[in-house]
This record gives sequence, structure tokens and C-alpha cells, in this order.
Amino acid sequence: MKYKIMVALAVLGFALVTGAITRGSSALNPPGGTIRITARDVDVAFVNRGPASRSAGDVLVISQLLYNKGITKQAIGHSDIVCTYTSRRSRQCNGTYFLPKGKIVVSGSMRWRVFFKLAVVGGTDLYNNVRGSMTGSIYSRGPRRELLVFRLIA
Repeated sequence: MKYKIMVALAVLGFALVTGAITRGSSALNPPGGTIRITARDVDVAFVNRGPASRSAGDVLVISQLLYNKGITKQAIGHSDIVCTYTSRRSRQCNGTYFLPKGKIVVSGSMRWRVFFKLAVVGGTDLYNNVRGSMTGSIYSRGPRRELLVFRLIA
């Protein structure tokens, strides 16, 4: 009986602490939400700063248009992503997704652009103080299109 009370108190305490932490932003209703959109590359530039092959210090700059075709066929925003190679295959990336109600900022290591996961480190306006993750997966190569899923915690 004493064990059951301790477990119940622990669960209640965890719920209270989690609720207090996820209420950090008034922009999104806690505990956050999921955004599913698509992206189409419009410009990709590779800046080679060393040997002819990819190496540490090389930079990849990506510009994309963002779509939610369930709402409109027109682009709803754009993104700018800069990745600096840390080795022949690994790169450290930072990006901003410009959406109708604010910006979402992501950061992290990306080995392949076919499937990747980056941390959501913040945002502006509706996305002020959000955290979470963003996954991307390619579904078309000509032009390159990706499915992006943002899992946000306010």
C-alpha cells in the first residue's frame, strides 16, 4: 500500500513538473504540436575551401520553398540552411524556417540529406521559445523535395 502511494505521488509530481516546464511559451498551447510540410530546393551552393573533394571547412548553402499543399498550392514560406563540413561526410548545420506565423530555428549534425534529424532550438512570434526536433526525408530528386516534420514543445 505504501509503495502504491509513493508511485502515485511520483507520477503526480512528474506531471506537475512537466506541466510547469512546457508552459514556458504563451505562443503555442502546451505541450506544443506537430507541423508537417514539404520543402523544394530552389538553390544549393557548395563552397569548396580545401582539396578538390569534400573536406572539413567546406560549406553547403541550401535555399528552399516551403509548402502545405493541404492548404494551398502556393509556397507558404522559405528556409535558409548553412552546413559546414566537419569531416568528409559529416556536417554541422544551422537553419531557419520562415513560416507565416513566425520562424523556427534548427541546429545539429547531419550526415546524409536523405534522412536527417535536427534539434529545434527556438523561434520567433508564434514559435517563441519552442524546442523539439525536426526530421527530414527525401521523397523526390528532381527537383529535390523533402517531407519535414517538426515536433514542437512550447
